[in-house]
Amino acid sequence: MSFDKESTDYDKHKAQVREFVENYYGLDENGSKVFCYRDDVLRIAEREQVALYVNLDDVFRFDETLSTLIEGNARRFHRIFNEVIDEMVQEALGGRQPPIRDALDAFIFQRVHMDDQLKMAEDFMGGSTQEVRKKYPPQLLRRFEVVFKNRDAMKPLAVRDLKANCVGKLVTVTGIVIRATEVKPILEVMTYACDTCGAEVYQPINGPSFMPAVNCPSKDCVESKANGRLHMQVRGSKFNKFQEIRIQELSDQVPVGSIPRALTVNIYGEATRQCAPGDLVRISGVLIPLLKTGFRQAGGGLVTETFLEAHFVENVRCNVDDEDLGDDLTENEVDLLAQDNLYDMLAYSIAPEIYGLTDVKKSLLLALVGGVDKNASGMKIRGCLNVLLMGDPGVAKSQLLSYVNRLAPRSQYTTGRGSSGVGLTAAVVKDPLSGEMTLEGGALVLADRGICCIDEFDKMMESDRTSIHEVMEQQTISIAKAGIMTTLNARVAIIAAANPAFGRYNPKRSIEQNIDLPAALLSRFDLLWLIQDKPDRDGDRRLASHITYVHMNSKQPEVDGMKPVNMRLIRRLIEVAQRKNPVVGDALRERLVEMYVDMRRVSRESEDSTFASPRLLLSVIRMSTALARLRLSNVVMSDDIEEAIRLMQASKDSLRPEMQQQEIRQSPVDRAFAILRELCISTGDAITLQSALEACARKGVSEQALQDTIKVHEANGVIVVDAQKRIRFTMN
Repeated sequence: MSFDKESTDYDKHKAQVREFVENYYGLDENGSKVFCYRDDVLRIAEREQVALYVNLDDVFRFDETLSTLIEGNARRFHRIFNEVIDEMVQEALGGRQPPIRDALDAFIFQRVHMDDQLKMAEDFMGGSTQEVRKKYPPQLLRRFEVVFKNRDAMKPLAVRDLKANCVGKLVTVTGIVIRATEVKPILEVMTYACDTCGAEVYQPINGPSFMPAVNCPSKDCVESKANGRLHMQVRGSKFNKFQEIRIQELSDQVPVGSIPRALTVNIYGEATRQCAPGDLVRISGVLIPLLKTGFRQAGGGLVTETFLEAHFVENVRCNVDDEDLGDDLTENEVDLLAQDNLYDMLAYSIAPEIYGLTDVKKSLLLALVGGVDKNASGMKIRGCLNVLLMGDPGVAKSQLLSYVNRLAPRSQYTTGRGSSGVGLTAAVVKDPLSGEMTLEGGALVLADRGICCIDEFDKMMESDRTSIHEVMEQQTISIAKAGIMTTLNARVAIIAAANPAFGRYNPKRSIEQNIDLPAALLSRFDLLWLIQDKPDRDGDRRLASHITYVHMNSKQPEVDGMKPVNMRLIRRLIEVAQRKNPVVGDALRERLVEMYVDMRRVSRESEDSTFASPRLLLSVIRMSTALARLRLSNVVMSDDIEEAIRLMQASKDSLRPEMQQQEIRQSPVDRAFAILRELCISTGDAITLQSALEACARKGVSEQALQDTIKVHEANGVIVVDAQKRIRFTMN
């Protein structure tokens, strides 16, 4: 009785599906009816279309009951849709053969035509092509695929929200792709040929494995007891595209104290190659338990693994909570862009609960927007800005990184001690399907075209830190491991935070001793900020007032009448700004050259050659193009250059102790006297005039300034010059 009811329901559901495909329509611009699914079937019949996308929103508007049934038992209705489309395709062709587009079409045509001729000769089935087709598996003759897209009203689930009640249902899952295999062929129908009677035998494959047929089941071999052996005919079999990816839940979906969960997703047909490692995806599919076989079944017990059989794969650029705002700017966005203080307002809106650090926030804003990549004549110049925040404990470095990680459309957050070299670049893992060695992208690969925030940068092992040198300049990761030699893209802006070498900045030590990072790494950072926690009565009072206000009111106070911009709106403006590709005009070239020469001179005079490499000039150009992008302009103006130079100079001033900044502003005579004093202390005795001249020349002090110094201080009785032109201080 139950079997009859199930059969009746099957016929009823099949009729409902056919009614939907034939009668559902939408309205075009002129208000005319458009039978979209019926037109898709006609295109499938003519081999002009491969996939039939069934939007459950359309099914819901047509028949709510049918939509609910599909969501609850998607695999069953997937089979019903396939059968309905098979029938409608044959009706659309009207008995004629479909056009031959590829080798599989040629095989289908030849088989049907030969069997039709044989049946006509034997007058067995009256030459009916429909009857001939029934002997072939439907999967063999089917040249289309049905794809279900879940309703927009169905909220996407996190990986950990997939419970036992979701098995067999159509669900939508969001996550980040952490691994994607190569697209490989998967067997759908195996074709055999008998070596005795020549008959063709077909074996549909419905599971992850199959047992190859050996003996021929044809009528001739069975009656003659010939025991014909079957041989696989790979050329006549049907394969489909297959790709396996692994997605991991988003960081904001992971509860405190838990580790992120992952899910395996099997993708077939046209849905393959839609995503890469690091992409944020929204996948509609059916949750299926993975049946164990062989020895795994004996020792596995009742617990089964699950995987998602994907139907529709959507690559999402922004966060899942953001709605698609389209390409056109809204009225609020236009009003915001029209304000003169947009640059200051956006900088203030970055972590507004943190007091001060205006220039640091501006540099982080420019890193989010990014410069323009240059690829000319095979030479690549990166456009991403790398920023290093070096400072004392408790100056909100980690808070800034955390906010940038939430704000960036695509980002990864990691820490120094919690990251290894392969964790940042790429790891070699074994593919569970083929057993081959494959690459699994690390944090820098997953953050491609985004931001990678690295906290506790100084705590990293030196061997791990050197692995990101190539990423910071060439924007690639070269791999030569386990027989795999390739280059991965890592077009990422790195924002790092670190503490000085001794925990806090020690003004009695040099800059190199405090920072304790190699010059090859420091030169790759476009901006390097030293944030010191200096006791200051007025500053401490303002900071404490700000912190207590935020703690008591759960919001930040307004500064100069500015209100922070919504995070979604900032992300939207950054997306619009990144579409611009500004260029630097020839009129600004002289200003850039002058700026570079001046900074090199100051660096030489202050013995600061570590931070004034030729990369400094490219850093200023990157910042100026990012500023032009914020103005939504394709041309860099002089104001952009000046602001970029100001930020660069401000970052360098933050690295110099107050004593050294005062030394730069000293007169040449005072600087020459300081050099003489330092030489006498280091040698502990008198110095020759020649050694004093050489020391002054190295530090950019002229010979005339040295002579004036000797003349002035010799008259004061501070120094004495003997007959051998040896200089000696009268008092130590």
